[in-house]
Amino acid sequence: MTQTERPRIRLKPKANARGLRHGFPWVYANDIVADRRTRKIPAGALAVLEDDKRAPIALVAVNPASKIMCRVLDRDITAELSAEWFETRFRHALDMRERLFDAPYYRLIHAEADGFPGVIIDRFNDVCVIQPNAAWAEAHLELLTDALVKVTGVTTVLKNASGRTRGLEGLDDENQTLRGTTPNDPLPVPMNGATYMADLTGGQKTGLFYDQRPNHAFAARLVQPGASVLDVFSHVGGFGLAMLAGGAGQALSVDGSAAALELAKKGAEVSGLTDRFQARQGDASDVLTQLAKEGAQFDVVICDPPAFAPSRQALDAGLRAYERIARLAAPLVKPGGYLGLCSCSHAADLGRFRDASSRGIGRAGRQAQLIHTGFAGPDHPQLPQLAESGYLKAVFYRL
Repeated sequence: MTQTERPRIRLKPKANARGLRHGFPWVYANDIVADRRTRKIPAGALAVLEDDKRAPIALVAVNPASKIMCRVLDRDITAELSAEWFETRFRHALDMRERLFDAPYYRLIHAEADGFPGVIIDRFNDVCVIQPNAAWAEAHLELLTDALVKVTGVTTVLKNASGRTRGLEGLDDENQTLRGTTPNDPLPVPMNGATYMADLTGGQKTGLFYDQRPNHAFAARLVQPGASVLDVFSHVGGFGLAMLAGGAGQALSVDGSAAALELAKKGAEVSGLTDRFQARQGDASDVLTQLAKEGAQFDVVICDPPAFAPSRQALDAGLRAYERIARLAAPLVKPGGYLGLCSCSHAADLGRFRDASSRGIGRAGRQAQLIHTGFAGPDHPQLPQLAESGYLKAVFYRL
């Protein structure tokens, strides 16, 4: 469809057109004049967004079934989503990652912040895993995949359709192998001196969480030779393996998933750390309570739970959950030891999360120094106008 044939979508007079012109990437359905013609635009189609006076603002992707009805794709309303359009954006993203990382293991595309609204792409050497969590990306998936392969040279591209957002966009949950051959086994991923095992087809999300890499590195700096560490919500070994590689004497990884702990054990084995690694499966709160009854204490304790506050509606309950985890974890830290607490809830901003964590430590009867605040690594860039792109927070205390 040519630029002149594209449908026009108009903002209501009270909508924040200035914010959109200054970089905000989303248009909510209740900010749009939703006439019958607008509601009939196919999900994933392109349109020109206009202010209430019909002055053009941007080229947008439309999904009438989503609360985020429009996602800004380009400030040039004449832009075409051609092979060149995709390749240019992939090269721009790849250039920064190649400057920052000495091996091709990173998040290549971080959605809006990399100019691909709703799209996540993680790279594992010659394999990429795509989460196309917006209708426009699903509609252009073939073109997107071709450009990805051309720019990066990867040989295998997997589609992960498990994201919660896909359901909100009215998309399916069918995983696919888009290029190459589906990996039969978990892939080894080197980070911070350890090796992690990523299950790209059966694991959580894309198989590994790259966002915590700098926080793993900071935690590893806290351990003295022979230190004991506890890694709660460890997934495939995250903080525990990094701290063992940093010189810790013993690490106990706790997770509710037996499959994740098996991958953590395999990572410890591949890293040559098996003799210092232990795992315990169970609910985190139950295990923390049991460890306290056993009188266990550790030099470093890290808790990295899933998103307790995935939405504004869940914020109050989520903050209470973060406070409870801090209260249960704090007694397990030796005097003079360190406690790291993490949140991946974009609805809980840093201030609220830090306050909940500090309250929990205080309720446990411990005094604390806040020594470091960490965020996601630079392969997870933030779009300054979109708070949700800066979802990860990590606070480290000395007790």
